[in-house]
Amino acid sequence: MTPFTCVQGRAIPLGRQNVDTDVIIGAEHLKTIQRSGLGRYAFGTIRAEPGNLFDDPAYAGAPILIAGDNFGCGSSREHAAWALADMGIRVVIAPSFSDIFSGNAFKNGILTVVLPQGAVDRLLAVAAELPLTVDLETMTVTSPLQDRFAFELDPFRRECLLGGLDEIALTMASEAAIRAYELRTGT
Repeated sequence: MTPFTCVQGRAIPLGRQNVDTDVIIGAEHLKTIQRSGLGRYAFGTIRAEPGNLFDDPAYAGAPILIAGDNFGCGSSREHAAWALADMGIRVVIAPSFSDIFSGNAFKNGILTVVLPQGAVDRLLAVAAELPLTVDLETMTVTSPLQDRFAFELDPFRRECLLGGLDEIALTMASEAAIRAYELRTGT
């Protein structure tokens, strides 16, 4: 997993509430175990709408998505996080997230930032024209207009994201202890 310290760039100001995992990636794309290539199918139902943000050149390659309350609700498909990561999304900002989605996002190196609705509304307005900065070291979201919003994150998740440590890397960090156990127990 790529270490996460600071992400700067345009943010897609989606703002919609209750965006479920079926909207993030349709069920017809769940037959694969490949993580790459799913980004082109992300938000297919929204992309079918005229003038949608996902096909707007102003937001091409945006690493940040600003969503509404209860983002990632619905089924527990990890493909939703895979699709976002394949799109290049490194951060999703919303007032709240589904717990399962938030966990899947974390496991795939995507930071979920919970901010109050007022802060999200302000960022939605700013993101229409200006880039944002999400700094995991200082745990802040800032804008060129001097907006500064602090967020909280579980310390374990923060350290894993900062270090680029996924579950395999965490296990490998304990390789010496695992090997010693195996030698001790004969397994």
